[in-house]
Amino acid sequence: MAEAARIARSPDPKRRAYWLKTLHQWHWISSAVCLVALLLFSATGFTLNHARQIEGRPVVTTREAQLPAETLAGIPSPATKEAPLPSALRDWVRREVGVDVGTRAAEWSDGEAYVSMPRPGGDAWLSIDLDSGKVQYERTDRGWISYFNDLHKGRNAGTLWSWFIDLFALASLVFALSGLCLLWLHGRQRPLTWPVVALGLLLPLLVALLFIH
Repeated sequence: MAEAARIARSPDPKRRAYWLKTLHQWHWISSAVCLVALLLFSATGFTLNHARQIEGRPVVTTREAQLPAETLAGIPSPATKEAPLPSALRDWVRREVGVDVGTRAAEWSDGEAYVSMPRPGGDAWLSIDLDSGKVQYERTDRGWISYFNDLHKGRNAGTLWSWFIDLFALASLVFALSGLCLLWLHGRQRPLTWPVVALGLLLPLLVALLFIH
């Protein structure tokens, strides 16, 4: 920003042209990187702000099964209270219940193994009664709006999505700061530039100070 301010006052047209070209490059590349995500986060910002007016209807799916006696007897006692299901049991659950629990940690108690499977836009869990062998599975789907709202919050979306949000935030910062530098360089020819920028700063500040308590 200080460099852009110095260039704006500099009489050297070549240096000014260089910085204009460089800033335009940063601006359009960062805008291309964050364009789709910016549209997504803007739309979900609206749906989150009006979550009470835009409510989805959860769809609940339940399944039940019975572990064979030999499979139930072959379940080893875990060394800790949280450990993945044994591979043979995971294969049976995938085949008979149609659920892939992967290597998620299960909560082991005296009479139950419980696997929680939260995800964006819904939730799911699997319960295995270690005494009777009864298997219960329940999945709740809250719809596409809830799915994208949870992506906006990074809720239960995994490590890769968290990294993507960091990349998007960085690209958005580059987009905003390069735009600010370009505004500074073009400010002399556009007298309304800084009053509009000041309005963009003052409006949320006044709303926060006067109406949020």
